[in-house]
Amino acid sequence: MKNLSNFIEPGSTIGIIGGGQLGRMMAFSAKERGYKIAVLDPAKNCPTAQVADHHIEAAYDDAEALDKLAEISDVLTYEFENVDAGTIEKVIDQVRVPQGTDLLLVTQNRLKEKEFLKKSGIPVAAYAKISTIEELDIAINEFGYPSVLKTIQGGYDGKGQYVLKAKADLSEAASLLENGICILEKWVEFEKEVSIMVTRNDRGHISTFPASENIHRNNILLKSVIPARVSEKVQNEARRIAEEIAEKLQLVGVLGIELFVTKNDHLYANELAPRPHNSGHYSIEACSNSQFDMHIRAICGYSLPKVELLKSAIMVNILGEHLKKALELNESKPSWHVHDYGKMDVKIGRKMGHVTILTENVEETLKEINETKIW
Repeated sequence: MKNLSNFIEPGSTIGIIGGGQLGRMMAFSAKERGYKIAVLDPAKNCPTAQVADHHIEAAYDDAEALDKLAEISDVLTYEFENVDAGTIEKVIDQVRVPQGTDLLLVTQNRLKEKEFLKKSGIPVAAYAKISTIEELDIAINEFGYPSVLKTIQGGYDGKGQYVLKAKADLSEAASLLENGICILEKWVEFEKEVSIMVTRNDRGHISTFPASENIHRNNILLKSVIPARVSEKVQNEARRIAEEIAEKLQLVGVLGIELFVTKNDHLYANELAPRPHNSGHYSIEACSNSQFDMHIRAICGYSLPKVELLKSAIMVNILGEHLKKALELNESKPSWHVHDYGKMDVKIGRKMGHVTILTENVEETLKEINETKIW
């Protein structure tokens, strides 16, 4: 029986379920601290496998493969929430799983997530469970237009959701019901969307990052501005909400929290991500510890330092349609920190990498980004 103590010593193996870019960046932080990496992912040359010591090429819910990952690992984590909690439960007695599965069960189901937030006293948009067209009609009459219909599981980057702007949208939006139960959310008139990353270890120590301001295009995060261009009151409230959620969930690791900011500086929680988040990538260069450093520290049982923002920054995603021009321009942009995720298939809308630019003048840097004509 392996040692299931809370502190995972350097030289041990961290098993990661999921081999995308988040797992890859987790691996970089883990390697810096002296850990080995094993990854479970069905793709032959996935981003994490390129930098890992072991790659188990299998589906995420393959019980035999997960058992093998548990056997060669000293601690398990995951890089995205749509993994099978039931399969993970079966290996908890074999390997340390500090995040547990309760967090997964809440965050991979939008209805459970909203119920948790509401019960915790965190403001959320009005919502309703939708199983039938009739229930959708009743709820839309109550909420009005616009409203957002979402599948309760599996959606990301705008997939699995539909904004209803008028009655004519009902029939097309209702097609989401073919995938199962949905949730209808009343539209929040927001000025900005921000997100905040929070880390907690198993001793209850909590450390937060500054809130970032997120700018989307076609429901995909395009860029983040750090710190968010909001009042100190909003930054403090975002931090308070993050700490409260981390405590109530008994979080171990990193959690991303998306929030809407209204013109009156009220905050509404939108979504939770139980792992490092795209909007937190800036922290690799701009903070004293990155979100990936903090995640590794938390799941391996280290104490947590206070995270300091060293310099303002802008993070821009490189999607498939941006990749060629971004790499061409990289040579003449010494201030750019370019991250290439090592993905083989370049597709429109697919996240291929990101650029972080540290800056003394956010507005000037935003202008320079626009002038490249890449984005």
